[in-house]
Amino acid sequence: MNIELRHLRYFIAVAEELHFGRAAARLRISQPPLSQQIQMLEQNLGVRLLARTNRSVALTAAGQQFLTDSRLILSQVDEAASRALRLHQGHSGELKIGFTSSAPFIKTVSESLSTFRRQYPDVHIQMREINTREQIAPLNDGELELGLMRNTKLPATLDWTQILREPLRLLVHRDHPLSQAGAVSLRQLADEPFVFFDPQVGTGLYGDILDLLQRHGVSPYITQEVGEAMTIISLVSAGLGVSILPASFQRVRLSDVVWVPIQEQEAQSALWLVWARHRELSQAARHIYDLLTGQPRLNISD
Repeated sequence: MNIELRHLRYFIAVAEELHFGRAAARLRISQPPLSQQIQMLEQNLGVRLLARTNRSVALTAAGQQFLTDSRLILSQVDEAASRALRLHQGHSGELKIGFTSSAPFIKTVSESLSTFRRQYPDVHIQMREINTREQIAPLNDGELELGLMRNTKLPATLDWTQILREPLRLLVHRDHPLSQAGAVSLRQLADEPFVFFDPQVGTGLYGDILDLLQRHGVSPYITQEVGEAMTIISLVSAGLGVSILPASFQRVRLSDVVWVPIQEQEAQSALWLVWARHRELSQAARHIYDLLTGQPRLNISD
């Protein structure tokens, strides 16, 4: 059985007009080819769809059923085309993004996600909190399409762009002598007990901050190693040591914690947007790229 969509459109026109001449005009074809196509359709089906006389055209019972089904088929085809187009244009589908624990506290990130949600409400964003190093494998494997991470060594399979750099801040208990300082130098921290990340956790901040301290002659005395920045803030609040975190975490307000600026200008941390070179990014991913970077859409899969 060789039935094409145009056959259904021809039949619907004739069935609705009940006149071959009017149907042909509506379809912008001549009447004889239209009559031939309807005859071929009936032969393919082995069913008489139209009762014809010299003066009238009427639907048979089979024709009435076929009209209902033909309308449904064409409607489903139109819907399928519309869904495919919306997905291609980034107006629907799913977007999987990995992010470090600090990312939601960064205004640029939170505002970009909020804007994306308003502009593309039919795109389901699946956010997965995961440390920097642990994002690499799922980005390569396609489990994540984009990753928000801190500075780290990336394999050649991944590409990245810097979203921003933000200052690092010292956090101390409110009773600590440095809580009253307008700013501190890293060298002033040489003898301070540190609450810091566990090196096995895989956060990009661990290497960033440790390298910064060592460049300024400070080998931090680490008394507590934990996996999450929120735990660091809580332990500083309990008076168990000092720490250094990106300024975005200041949005976490605890009355016993004071955030102190650091004098050294290089005391900063970068946030990257990362993707796999060998995978073509969806249009939805390109939309969020635009929002996060403030740049026009790029072919960032190349």
